[in-house]
Amino acid sequence: MVVGFFGYGYTSFVETHGEIGTLVQQVANPVLVKATAFAAPLLAIAGGAMARSLHQAAGALLALATVAVYAGFGFNVFTMFPIGMCALAAVLAFAARQPDAH
Repeated sequence: MVVGFFGYGYTSFVETHGEIGTLVQQVANPVLVKATAFAAPLLAIAGGAMARSLHQAAGALLALATVAVYAGFGFNVFTMFPIGMCALAAVLAFAARQPDAH
């Protein structure tokens, strides 16, 4: 969520106030960054919430969140843990044999 807040805020700031030389420049695809900043955390949270009852759907949502973060922000020091944790959660959700008993 922190990466999403920063990505959305940065692109909005540059749209509102303009670029500042080489210090602050707009990203190549601000629409993708904004969409990813909003959607990826929702997918990850929904996947995590569903993991105990609908593990296959949860795995798919977590895998989508992983791909979305990578596509929107790339792999760097700020995204390596969100990407890694979502990917691990997706693998674990897909590997589950049955939902937990209630």
